[in-house]
Amino acid sequence: MTETQPKLLIGGEFRRKGNGAPIPVVNPCTGETLWEQPACDADDVAEALAHARAAQKKWSTVHGWDRGRILRAVAAEMRARTDAIARALSLEIGRPIAQAAGEVGAAIEQFEWFAGEAERLFGDTIPSRQGGRLLTEPEPVGICAAFTAWNFPVNLPVRKIAPALAAGCAILVRPSEQVPLTSTLIAEACVAGGVPAGVVQLLLGRAEDISPAIMAADEVRKISLTGSTRVGQMLMAEAAKTMKRCSMELGGHSPVVVCADADVEAAATQCAAFKFRNAGQVCIAPNRFYVEESVADRFLAKMKAEAEALVLGDSQVAGTTMGPLTLASGRDKVERLIADAQDRGARLVTGGRRPEGRNAGFFLEPTVLADVPDEAAIMAEEPFGPVAPVATFRDMDDAIVRANSTPYGLAAYGFTGSHAKAEALSRGLHAGMVGVNTFMVAHAEAPFGGVDHSGTGREGGREAIRDYQNTKLTHMMAV
Repeated sequence: MTETQPKLLIGGEFRRKGNGAPIPVVNPCTGETLWEQPACDADDVAEALAHARAAQKKWSTVHGWDRGRILRAVAAEMRARTDAIARALSLEIGRPIAQAAGEVGAAIEQFEWFAGEAERLFGDTIPSRQGGRLLTEPEPVGICAAFTAWNFPVNLPVRKIAPALAAGCAILVRPSEQVPLTSTLIAEACVAGGVPAGVVQLLLGRAEDISPAIMAADEVRKISLTGSTRVGQMLMAEAAKTMKRCSMELGGHSPVVVCADADVEAAATQCAAFKFRNAGQVCIAPNRFYVEESVADRFLAKMKAEAEALVLGDSQVAGTTMGPLTLASGRDKVERLIADAQDRGARLVTGGRRPEGRNAGFFLEPTVLADVPDEAAIMAEEPFGPVAPVATFRDMDDAIVRANSTPYGLAAYGFTGSHAKAEALSRGLHAGMVGVNTFMVAHAEAPFGGVDHSGTGREGGREAIRDYQNTKLTHMMAV
């Protein structure tokens, strides 16, 4: 990395200062300040919107093949910056450096997939019963805005930038205050790849100084959020005032149903790997484990062994396999949920404490709880941290009912050796995405998103680009 200075991108110009007061970024491994980011205010947003208006007129007329060529060039620039982006990500959110580059690779796939989608933006011709032809044609919805969380600071914004560009839309990106350098490097790749000035703009700063101006702007026709259900509800209410289109990837609380006929040890190994990935700070992380009673002891023994084998440490140390939570408030929440579960009768299998010898940073041991009652807060509230609450069941239908007992519906999982039970889990689990004997539900070529309080709309796959398009119908009579 040649420079560790977060920058704004407004009108094609990278800026080290905004009109707002700079914001420090804290290293979650040490609690020390990494760097300060420039911050925008409403005047900066107004300037960015003026640039977006001008850029939208031009970008919407660029042929899809040419937009695809630029998206592939951005992918190449991202690839060239992989090490720098991975290091920034690791420093800003505390993910182990050895695991950071994988996210960059996933984001590159988004640019490559939507490059192809840009080349396939065709309409349709329908014979008219009244004579002539009915012509349908996709058009860009207009200026878009993206609001993204910090836990996947590369993939989350790119999931919004790539389809917007492919569809012919200019986009304003407001990432979390925690990840300004990671976001800057993505913006640099966009510019280096040939995205015209004003088509992608990066607005760093505080939500309260940026979001209201974006939401009030009638020319912003679509918004996309990855964040909490509470924030999603607030933005959707504001979007209604100007009839903005919304896509929302919101909170989740993913259940896992483990049947006795599954390969229990293999299932527990997968469960531990995905539960403790990114210190549990993953929207589709397995969060509630319902294990058939007859195999619960085997499952818990393997989960315990896998948790205790993790190496907790600084994100920049090569041997670290789990870093800290990114925010002190996140650790406080997880500790509260662990204490509540124990107060209600849950048994601590392993973890549950701040590790000895680490007085700085926001570390918490990977934790497994057994015999967790349904009334424990952790079974209803997303922990977003490294804790696995395990409950048991005797009847699979009952397990599915309990799995579906929250208002969320982002992802759900099941493990079984029976084809019939696999089909029953797929049908019965209420979620936008279901993994059977796997946690791999996120793919560039497939739709990603939830139902109910977990959001609306999809990212990835053919479905995603439709949210960035309007369909125009023309009835063309013979002249």
